[in-house]
This record gives sequence, C-alpha cells and structure tokens, in this order.
Amino acid sequence: MGTGQISGPAAEADPAARRREQRGWYFYDWANSVFATSVLTVFLGPYLTEIAKAAADADGYVYPLGIPVRDGSFFAYTVSVSVLLSVLVMPWAAAVADRSGRKKPILAVSAYVGAAATAGMFFLDGDRYLLGGLLLVVANVAYAVSVVVYNAFLPQIALPHERDAVSSRGWAFGYAAGSLVLVGNLGLFLGHEALGVSEGEAVRICLASAGVWWAVFTLVPLRRLLERPAMPAGPDAGGAGGRPDPEGVRAALG
Repeated sequence: MGTGQISGPAAEADPAARRREQRGWYFYDWANSVFATSVLTVFLGPYLTEIAKAAADADGYVYPLGIPVRDGSFFAYTVSVSVLLSVLVMPWAAAVADRSGRKKPILAVSAYVGAAATAGMFFLDGDRYLLGGLLLVVANVAYAVSVVVYNAFLPQIALPHERDAVSSRGWAFGYAAGSLVLVGNLGLFLGHEALGVSEGEAVRICLASAGVWWAVFTLVPLRRLLERPAMPAGPDAGGAGGRPDPEGVRAALG
C-alpha cells in the first residue's frame, strides 16, 4: 500500500461508474450540513436556553439528573456531553465499519437516528429542556458517527489522485446546502408574523426542517454507494482516516 495504489472495487470500476458513486457520496454532505448550520450554529442554542430559563428555579438553575446547572449554561454543557460521547463512540463505529465491511447499514442507522432526533425538536416548547438536551445529544453523536463512516467510503470510491478533488466537492455540496437552507430558515424566522406563526413555532419548524432535509437527501448516497467487503488495514484501505479533519468532530465542537 505504500506505493499509493489501491486494488479492489475502486481501482477496478470504470470511470463512469466511479463518478456516479462519487456523486452519490457528495449528497451526504448536502444532507447533513443543515444540522451543523441551522441547528447547532444558529437556532438551537438560543432557543434551548430560553426553554431552560422557563424551567429554572428562582435562582436560575435547572437540575438535569439532579445536577445543578445555570439555565444559561445548559446548552453549552449539553454540547460538551455530546462531544465527549462522540469521541468515545466514533472510533468504535469506525472500527466496526472497517472490520465488518458493512458501512452502509451503519451510515443509514446513524443518519436516520440523527435525523429523527432533529425532527423531534419540533416538540420542544414550554419547559421541556430535558427533552431538548436529550435530542441534542442523540442527534450530535449520531451526526458525528455518520460522518466518520461516510468519510470511510472515500478511499473506496476514489483513486488516490482523485481524493482531494472528490473530498473538496463534498465540502462544497455541504456548504451550499447549509447556506441555502439557512437563508430559507432565516426568512421564515424573520417573517414569522406575516406567515401567521409565533417566533417559537418558527424556530421549531426551522429545527425540524433540518431533520427532514437530512433524512430525505440521505436516500441518495444510500442508493448509490456500494457495499464492499472488509479491506485489510493500511493508509489506502478504506479506514475512517481516509479523509482528514473529519467534519463530525469539527461540527460537534461547534
């Protein structure tokens, strides 16, 4: 493997088939980046903080699992818990995917768990801060796991000289989708009165729409990516390290 060449399906596939699979791969960035932009970066933090404040006692504390936490810090602590769990789970998920050769089922399960948790944020209202914290942890861990497994496909669908370009196109798809949906969500949020919905309802629709988007467009890579047998360990063997700086860690860290 030290020669920079690979054998197996990626090397044997004809260029047209390989490009078709790569185009399907791009769409997982398109699907999941909306979670990082609309949910983690813009809407969930302020909204979950307001819900925590509604549930707080007279001193401004909430008590998840009996632990006193300032209402204004609940979102940050929840993100920290999700990052810690992600760090623990991601290597295990990557190892299982590599050893078993069953990346698609792991990608599907993690993606749809994350999408369902995100869509479930539509039900965050009143003082349901514990529900919000739970959904955030589940969604962020599932997101991180899915991106690690998604990245592990790269060495199997692209030859060594193609990988930088393929990876860059995936990033571009992700940023395009994140920007597109965020603009639409901001339009809904800023124009909620004209649309006849409350500010809270507008936020919940924005959050849930990210989960629906994630679920719908995940169908594209699941249809186009091919399942392959487990490959031996090595720098080009399809491990989770095939794409540097995994997006799941970057997004989880906020």
